[in-house]
Amino acid sequence: MKKRKLIQSTVAHFQKLFHSEPEALFLSPGRINIIGEHVDYNDGFVLPAAINKYFCFAISKTNSNECTLIAKDLNEAYKFDLEEELKPVDKMWVNYILGVIQQLKERGCKIRGLQIVFSSTIPIGAGLSSSAALECGIAYAFNDLFELGLSKETIALIGQKSEHTFVGVICGIMDQFASVFGQKNKVIKLDCTTLQYDYHPASFKNYSLLLLDSNVKHTHLTSGYNTRREEVEYGLTLIKAYFPKVHSFRDCTLEMVEQLKETLGDIIYRRCLFVVKEIQRVQDAVEALEASDFNQLGQLMFQTHQGLSKEYEVSCDELDFLVESVQNVPTVLGARMMGGGFGGCSINLVQKGTENELIASITEHYRDTFGIELKAYKIKITEGSHRYYDKIAK
Repeated sequence: MKKRKLIQSTVAHFQKLFHSEPEALFLSPGRINIIGEHVDYNDGFVLPAAINKYFCFAISKTNSNECTLIAKDLNEAYKFDLEEELKPVDKMWVNYILGVIQQLKERGCKIRGLQIVFSSTIPIGAGLSSSAALECGIAYAFNDLFELGLSKETIALIGQKSEHTFVGVICGIMDQFASVFGQKNKVIKLDCTTLQYDYHPASFKNYSLLLLDSNVKHTHLTSGYNTRREEVEYGLTLIKAYFPKVHSFRDCTLEMVEQLKETLGDIIYRRCLFVVKEIQRVQDAVEALEASDFNQLGQLMFQTHQGLSKEYEVSCDELDFLVESVQNVPTVLGARMMGGGFGGCSINLVQKGTENELIASITEHYRDTFGIELKAYKIKITEGSHRYYDKIAK
């Protein structure tokens, strides 16, 4: 679904339910990460970008403290009073929103009730951070409508804390940051420790980005994610004990990790090895982008997937198949799994004009192997969360 059609359908649903025009429209994008996976919570650098898949919010203020949330795609609704104590509920999508509003309340922000209808073109469970887009879109909308004066950084942090407190996933900051700070045809090199960032060119010239959605999501995503965090935190504690000058993984070298291989044990060793190498790969990817060296960027992507699959062990058979299937295809420069893992998408850097042929070939082989229909998304890099002011075509 194109952006304009998404907006039109969201507005139409608002009109149908509330018999009025929405006061404002907001778009909040999903994100990709070119490289730098699972290092956002390991004091590393990441290289995300916002993409042209969105949550659209049609919103009007009310004269009360009652909020009405309408999830158009789910055909579900939820009402609550801002004056009441907010607690997690059994509808997960509601918790992402309640968590954000709770953060605003704790900050003493003066807010009132809203009528909100939202819909999305971000595939759920594909590793494109639909949750961050939802959180940040809600926070951005409240900030805009009630003139709260929150910075973009604060909006991103509110989204992250919402996920920590009301959803129970101790996520890093990358997803929310990319959703808020995205710029057209730019990737963000983000220091996840200091939140310092800069932009780098992402005009891929004769190449384009293609996402291949495995259409699977294995159940151990959340448990696996939290386990990996525990493993690398334990590994860093051991490394610090032997190398007191080390404060974070960015201070670690491969030599340090290799020296402690027996002390760390096989699993922790491989987790730490991946993190140290991935932090360096982000630096190398920035240099490749600045030099328009897309062959080098592609090789780094393949290396990252190998690390995610064998060292960090967050891939799965389906994702490994998707990446291995394109490794020897001349029109594909690089590919890797993207996101938390155990399902979701692979991101592919491919020659422009060859996408449809590649999709057809991989889809057939994937169906034959797993009995699953593959989904494909041609994406572009776009701006972050924003208020939409253009007139809607009727």
